[in-house]
Amino acid sequence: MKCVVAMTGASGAVYGIRLLQELPGEKILLMSETAEAIIPEETDYSADDVKAMADSFYENTDLFAPTASGSFDYDVLFVVPCTESSVAKFACGLGTDLISRTFMCALKEQRKIVLVVRETPKSAIMLENELKLARLGVVIMDANPGFYPNPKTVGEMVDFIVGRCLSQAGIKQHLFKPWGE
Repeated sequence: MKCVVAMTGASGAVYGIRLLQELPGEKILLMSETAEAIIPEETDYSADDVKAMADSFYENTDLFAPTASGSFDYDVLFVVPCTESSVAKFACGLGTDLISRTFMCALKEQRKIVLVVRETPKSAIMLENELKLARLGVVIMDANPGFYPNPKTVGEMVDFIVGRCLSQAGIKQHLFKPWGE
């Protein structure tokens, strides 16, 4: 499996980091400048530590990166964490940086796309943008953990969201027990 993980400047860098740790196969990482700055503020990792978790990394300004082309083949695009500003760019079809261009290519090529949106409360504009994308087949996953697995730590709550991301991509997950199991 080949996955693209894009990290934007929303709070919740730990979700993207944990996803990189759990994803099988080839991992391609894209990061906004703000995401790079947030990582050491919210976690014990540096941006370079996170880049080392991927098989390849491309700067958000690099519009010559492979993911900027629809002919570049991969299985799923995760944008985690995903800002509402990124959602707005995606909903309007603005490909002004590598992350938004990669999204546009994934959408037109009908690849699986999972957005882990980190914003609350949401305005009507934010909800309309998310609805527009959901109607196009994009998975909109708010970073809202479930509590039926009875999490004891923040890490277990993060694992719930990451496990749901893996499940959305058709990847067997072991991070939490699904309801009823």
